[in-house]
Amino acid sequence: MTTSTSTTSTPTSSVRAPHQGGILEGANPSVYNPKDPIIMFIIQAGIIIIFCRLLHYPLSKIRQPRVIAEILGGILLGPSVLGRIPGFSDAIFPQASLPVLSIAANLGLVLFLFLVGLEVDLRLLLSNWKVALSVGAAGMALPFGLGCAIAYGLYHEFREDSGLLPISFGTYALFVGVATAITAFPVLCRILTELKLLQDHVGIVVLSAGVGNDVVGWILLALCVALVNAGTGLSALWVLLTSVAYVLFLVYAVRPALVWILRRSGSLQNGPTQSMVALIILLTLASAFFTGIIGVHAIFGAFLVGLICPHDDGFAIKLTEKIEDLVTVFFLPLYFALSGLSTNIGLLDSGITWAYVFGVIFVAFFGKLIGGTIAARLCKMVWRESFTVGVLMSCKGLVELIVLNIGLQARILSTRTFTIFVVMALVTTFATTPLTSALYPPWYRKKLAAWKRGEIDWDGNSLRPDTQSSGSADAISSDKLQAGEIRRLLVYLRLESLPSLLTFLSLLGGDRPEAGQRVHPSKKENGMTEETTPLLRKRPLQVHGLRMLELTERLSSVMKDSEIDDVTTTDPVVNSFHSFGQLNNLAVSGDVEIVPEGSYAETIAQSASQQASDMVFLPWSESGSLSETSSTTVEQTAQHRLDNGPHSQFISSFLKQAPCHTAVFVNNGFGTPGHRDRPGLRRTKSKVSLRSNRGHYAAPLADRTHHVFFPFFGGLDDRTAMRFVLRLARNENVTATILLIDVGQEEQEKIFFASMKDSVSAELEPRVLFDVIKTSRPLSELHNRAVSEVGLSSRSSGDLIVLGRGGGSTIGFKSEVQDVLSSTGRTTHAGSDVSQCLGDVAHALIASEVKASLLVVQFKQEKSAS
Repeated sequence: MTTSTSTTSTPTSSVRAPHQGGILEGANPSVYNPKDPIIMFIIQAGIIIIFCRLLHYPLSKIRQPRVIAEILGGILLGPSVLGRIPGFSDAIFPQASLPVLSIAANLGLVLFLFLVGLEVDLRLLLSNWKVALSVGAAGMALPFGLGCAIAYGLYHEFREDSGLLPISFGTYALFVGVATAITAFPVLCRILTELKLLQDHVGIVVLSAGVGNDVVGWILLALCVALVNAGTGLSALWVLLTSVAYVLFLVYAVRPALVWILRRSGSLQNGPTQSMVALIILLTLASAFFTGIIGVHAIFGAFLVGLICPHDDGFAIKLTEKIEDLVTVFFLPLYFALSGLSTNIGLLDSGITWAYVFGVIFVAFFGKLIGGTIAARLCKMVWRESFTVGVLMSCKGLVELIVLNIGLQARILSTRTFTIFVVMALVTTFATTPLTSALYPPWYRKKLAAWKRGEIDWDGNSLRPDTQSSGSADAISSDKLQAGEIRRLLVYLRLESLPSLLTFLSLLGGDRPEAGQRVHPSKKENGMTEETTPLLRKRPLQVHGLRMLELTERLSSVMKDSEIDDVTTTDPVVNSFHSFGQLNNLAVSGDVEIVPEGSYAETIAQSASQQASDMVFLPWSESGSLSETSSTTVEQTAQHRLDNGPHSQFISSFLKQAPCHTAVFVNNGFGTPGHRDRPGLRRTKSKVSLRSNRGHYAAPLADRTHHVFFPFFGGLDDRTAMRFVLRLARNENVTATILLIDVGQEEQEKIFFASMKDSVSAELEPRVLFDVIKTSRPLSELHNRAVSEVGLSSRSSGDLIVLGRGGGSTIGFKSEVQDVLSSTGRTTHAGSDVSQCLGDVAHALIASEVKASLLVVQFKQEKSAS
């Protein structure tokens, strides 16, 4: 009995639990363990993501989409390059570990195709169906036909490659035709957004055609996969009919129910809740499961769920924001790495193979180019527009890789033919951006837009009568009377600057008419009458608000740009600006632009030109950052806001290209309360310290007045600033001091000052003071006078110092700046960019913390007519 027990216990005792100490017990983490695959998966995922990100950085400098880096990263990690290093593939990508990597990659692919379906807005296709049908059909039919033609040679040349299923030529030709004819809609959206073509006529045409092309391409691909997976033609017919029935079920049964649930839960209006995100993800997986088991690839089910999701109230954008980062940052690079592991450039080892490489590239690129160009030309587009449409439609990108991987998994393509088509996808996608930039540059777009509006002929000659050519005395007199009058103002809307911005604009709105006594409609029948409100006689100031959001790499950012009208309609800042303008005697309009941060200055300049603005109003960032997500702490002073940074670079860049007058506003308590101290702790009877938030109400302003101080040195900037100060002084709550600092200027500047003083109306005279001082230390005298005039009342709505940006530039204040700061006990934290951006006088006043906001005005002389 004892012997038996000892015999049976011996093998059991030799089986030990796996080491739990890991590398501390000498375990090698790079050795794949099927029972614990997570370690190897983390190593693989980390290498893939880092590699793709490093490749994307230099490629982004030449405006290439991220998919190029991900495809190249996969190829470099595969047998084409690093795989040739002995032991690399066995150590990093052992064959036993690939199923785990494949599961994660294909799950990410399912979620990504759901996002692609979300991005496709069928409303765009329906609103532009004529041009979308013609350009999309021609742009797909010609490359599809050419693809079927070259498929004949590919079929007979490479059918002997290993790992292929015996399929008919018809199925093979259908797949190759789809692979050459499809357009990468997500990459196309990204390129159009990068090149600022999404709202251009070309962009609208390409996007509309791309939507139809994408949908038709996926349908044909689903048919191809069904034909491959079906054993007989009857089975393929059943698969096709089941797919059609499932699509109808989703559209007419699932979608109405989903919309009802979303509306009932409030997710449609306020964004998806966590429960609704879970519901839609489960619906996506269930749909992918169903299309997978009926013989169509699982990605089609996910794509269909994305298509049926509503776009009302920006729901699709908000849903995309919830899940896009994990999919695009983590899952997609894994998928492209798997593609790279299946790509072997070394198999392109013969002349006939390279001949087919060039042939496939030619068919895919020129088929799209010729088909799209001819169709666009027949739609009355000019030749360069038409060629641009053709080039953009030839973009392949990640959709092509997805199609090719489906062909590889279905064993339609061999590794050799798969590599041929991967090279084609790389070349066509890489060429899209530079060719589009060369064919349709910004200067040509401006010329074409002016030509279509009838402003110029095709040679660029103006067709408008030259009203400024007259040299008559009446024309000169009229010009003097109207000089400096601001009728159209463009305002850069920033959320953090909105309170002070609206306070400032209220000063320009003029006096509102007093409403007469109102009478209830039912009491008018009894003979009671109401006083009528007098109509405004003066034309109100036209103010156009431009809000800019940063264009990022996120898919949701591109979707916002493609649905910019809906975004503008629902944007809270623009809507608040609209309501404020209507209540304050301003004619207002507003737009939202989604552009990269580096294009902010150019975008505002273009908008000012389009709006024919007389002045652009730029509020300085409260945090010194271009991003509106940054918060300003209590301790952050005005000097820190003006440290050298992105915002000062943005201001400087705009001032160099400003098409009209510019006013840069640096807020310092203008119409807004200062920073509130954090509530302190108080002792209670329970001996517990509690923080009280009661008693911090902002009382109504008892004193709504503003005092404006303006030192005049001379020059175009100062003259424009003086006129603007007098425009502000029309408001009854504004008083102004206009101080001529005499440092030996030219006589014409003193004459201008005297003429402006004499032109002040009797209504303005009590509120405006003109004064002259003569000094050899102008900056010190200016600072002392400013301190004695502004910031005296703690109850006022905030005072303002107005400066001409170039005022006193010929005098030179460099030596006085430090003297002023030393006399006030301040040390400047602002860098040299502040002086270059706003001028030495502004630098000194900000750094010395004068208790007033600052408005720096720059004159922009209109270009003479050519």
